[in-house]
Amino acid sequence: MSGFSTDIQVRFRDIDAMGHVNNAVYATYVEQARAEYFEEVLENGLDAVSTVLATLELSYERPILLEQSVRVEIDVPELGRSSLPMSYEVFADGERAATAESIQVFLDPDSQEPHPIPDRFRDRIAEFEGL
Repeated sequence: MSGFSTDIQVRFRDIDAMGHVNNAVYATYVEQARAEYFEEVLENGLDAVSTVLATLELSYERPILLEQSVRVEIDVPELGRSSLPMSYEVFADGERAATAESIQVFLDPDSQEPHPIPDRFRDRIAEFEGL
């Protein structure tokens, strides 16, 4: 994975009746990490960049418990014309709990149609990821 990682606080409300983080909450952890990646690497929040989440796939490996520390690592394996594929690893107390992949598509703010990744963002991602 790349040099980007972020810590996630497990909240009591994340826990389901079986005593571990509910499967749907993993998507929230990945989303939070993606938002922080945009803030750090693109120096813009997700709300300030015209994109849409096109796909999200999660694979679960182990449960996450309330008292565990969680970290999400992100890697961008390549850059498409308008798409930004991202790979994630979710760790609980240092052991991998899940993996995920998403594709974020950049949009023209007026037409809401796919639009090439702006050069300033493409350059920042490529530099950060070593692409």
